[in-house]
Amino acid sequence: MQTITLGRTGLVVPRNGFGALPIQRISLDDAVRLVRRALDGGMYYFDTARFYTDSEEKLGVALKGRRNEVIISTKTGATTPEGFWNDLHTSLSLLQTDYVDLYQFHNPSFCPKPGDGTGLFEAMQEAVRQGKVRHIGITNHRQKVALEAIESGLYETLQYPFSYLASEVDLDIVRRTLEADMGFICMKGLSGGLITHSAIAYAWLAQYDVAPIWGIQKESELDEWLSYQDNPPVLTDAMREQIEKDRRELSGNFCRGCGYCQPCTVGIQIQDCNRMSLFLQRAPHSVYVTQEWADEMAKIDLCVHCDLCKSRCPYGLDIPNLLVKNKADFDKVWNNK
Repeated sequence: MQTITLGRTGLVVPRNGFGALPIQRISLDDAVRLVRRALDGGMYYFDTARFYTDSEEKLGVALKGRRNEVIISTKTGATTPEGFWNDLHTSLSLLQTDYVDLYQFHNPSFCPKPGDGTGLFEAMQEAVRQGKVRHIGITNHRQKVALEAIESGLYETLQYPFSYLASEVDLDIVRRTLEADMGFICMKGLSGGLITHSAIAYAWLAQYDVAPIWGIQKESELDEWLSYQDNPPVLTDAMREQIEKDRRELSGNFCRGCGYCQPCTVGIQIQDCNRMSLFLQRAPHSVYVTQEWADEMAKIDLCVHCDLCKSRCPYGLDIPNLLVKNKADFDKVWNNK
């Protein structure tokens, strides 16, 4: 099994971390079975968040009695010390543990620091002193905040989107993180589902000292990642050709599917509708050219141009215009089916 040490935390985690966001979409029994199968297969690093509805609760049930076998990270999106402590106590209770190995500020719009007036970092430090938190991390989708977190020297880990579609700035963020002896936790290694070759994604990321976490909700997905435990994919010339092809197709402004634009004022599924053009290029039309998706794409015409989605997007995308483009591409295929 390939492992990575998360910088100065000293935590050693497998390259196949279990991203527990998707288990909120399945039943408790299915989630418990999936998580226990993952642990039995050697996938012992689990990443969740207070924001992921019942994900923490499901992990707590699945991992009960096996706390010493696992590394758990979770996150808080709190903006006040009171919210921080409420989130932490709730997470500990649901996870059925006295501590979390890594506690992360969840995609804040700024980099929390001591003395910034919010009291957030001071609360985090107190949680460490109390033994409820072992290590301090931050997650973000914003390049500026990620760079500020690295330069601050305050954080032991950074969780940030990273895949073979990464920009030069993203690559520089990885380099700076590792130079600062911070652990780099890689989210969106499949770029929100736009990358469809898991072996290539794994092999490309294995070039870097990063710890990927993969969102898993199906046994078939788990089996795929577990198969790489003992037989990790290695980059081949054919893989490199596919990477270059994907980079050409997916260059420019595209939605990563992070979902921070939501909720929409009129109920548009922004993160899916905004990637429809790419889905149509990269998946059988039978998957997306359906009445259900036609109804979803039709909601784009209801847009009131409040620009809330645009203001929330960590990538600065012009979401309303991208939605219009994606609807036009969908309508063209729909009308000619």
